[in-house]
Amino acid sequence: MILVSACLAGMNVRYNGSNSLDERIQNLLLENQAMTVCPELLGGFMTPREPAEIVGGDGEDVLDGKARVVEKSGKDVTKQYINGAYATLKKAQELRANTIILKVNSPSCGSSIIYNGEFKGEQILGMGVTTALLRRNGFQVISESNLDEHTMGF
Repeated sequence: MILVSACLAGMNVRYNGSNSLDERIQNLLLENQAMTVCPELLGGFMTPREPAEIVGGDGEDVLDGKARVVEKSGKDVTKQYINGAYATLKKAQELRANTIILKVNSPSCGSSIIYNGEFKGEQILGMGVTTALLRRNGFQVISESNLDEHTMGF
């Protein structure tokens, strides 16, 4: 089973109430090859919500207690991001997911690029909290920008 970010499936769960529909992802759902997940909603957030970024590192650093996730207003929401990551891990384990496709740039889901924590739209190399936890537990995590038929095993 493939686990995918709900926003990529067209669900309006992003921080601003929008989605990031990727028709390839939507087709996987229609073919019953994928299930959706939104780590932020699993962590207790609502939609819409204030944008958040990782300050002081990336998802690995958040899990290690060296960085935190903060909303644009400065509110620390690290706990909710960690809770969402663990809930996503549990779902991936239950589904025995062989591939996980998560939204690029997200402080939860980013698999190689995230925002730098200054809320200026600048990106850095790094991964989100959920991706870091999933990878620590042996899961393959890619973004929609890495998606191709070879990666998907078709």
